[in-house]
Amino acid sequence: MSATAEITTRHDWSLAEVRALFEQPFNDLLFQAQSVHRQHFDPNRVQVSTLLSIKTGACPEDCKYCPQSGHYNTGLDKEKLMEVQKVLEAAAEAKAIGSTRFCMGAAWKHPSAKDMPYVLEMVKGVKKLGLETCMTLGRLDQEQTQALADAGLDYYNHNLDTSPEFYGNIITTRTYGERLQTLAYVREAGMKICSGGILGMGESVDDRAGLLIQLANLPEHPESVPINMLVKVKGTPLAEEKDVDPFDFIRTLAVARIMMPKSHVRLSAGREAMNEQMQALAFMAGANSIFYGEKLLTTANPQADKDMALFKRLGIKPQEREEHADEVHQAAIEQALVEQRDSKLFYNAASA
Repeated sequence: MSATAEITTRHDWSLAEVRALFEQPFNDLLFQAQSVHRQHFDPNRVQVSTLLSIKTGACPEDCKYCPQSGHYNTGLDKEKLMEVQKVLEAAAEAKAIGSTRFCMGAAWKHPSAKDMPYVLEMVKGVKKLGLETCMTLGRLDQEQTQALADAGLDYYNHNLDTSPEFYGNIITTRTYGERLQTLAYVREAGMKICSGGILGMGESVDDRAGLLIQLANLPEHPESVPINMLVKVKGTPLAEEKDVDPFDFIRTLAVARIMMPKSHVRLSAGREAMNEQMQALAFMAGANSIFYGEKLLTTANPQADKDMALFKRLGIKPQEREEHADEVHQAAIEQALVEQRDSKLFYNAASA
């Protein structure tokens, strides 16, 4: 317990220290992670978010894990930027099933000037519904970042994916430095950061440690740290990668919790392939955020009722879940939707 007590919020982790965490006996590591977790969070509350793909496919990036990359033939239907109204309807549905944060993802290298006004209207509309807002739109410049902040965006997601050393094996169309610069712009604009990575791309344990070191040694820890397990999609270069050992995945969650004690660690992509026992271990390791709903952008995710059944068995409750049946709440949703219908930015960029 004394070792646990010494864990504080730090920004100077070394590879040797993080290796030592990974090398601990599994039970010791989980005990340490759960002890750290309980210092900062209710251990039986999990934050739930919903993720919507607002623009799908034909992305110019060459990320080897991604079915939305225009470099690979995965059979994915390409879709233009969604209409603002349809996004808000999806957000209202997400709130009705208990999500507290609505995340919107677009398959872009970076947002274009013609698309930004519609993106900003989405942020404003979702905020009016009483949800936290999150977006992932690729690389941002300083002006775009400030515009999103001014519109009320709460979180910006921009994953580092892996360690700087392994990054070039996965992506060549955007540098690691560009990713870090976008995160710096987000922080300077006063927004919260959502940034994590993917396990199962052929990386080493040192690469997993290197990813966590990059995140934990930022001037401020990301408020949200998604840890994804690779979803292997036919047609992508990583479709035949070896599965991640479940215990190795849990170890990484536990180390992330110890290194970033006040961050929400999100059990993210790949949950469809995890049995209930593995997910229960993930929560024990300090994961306290999930994506909720049937899809994560373009890949499957456990359905909401399945998640709620597991939560009930584990005695877990969604964080800050509100009752959505009261008339005042419903009136607020309906009023926000009416206002958006009257907006000249109701239609998407393609329709304008």
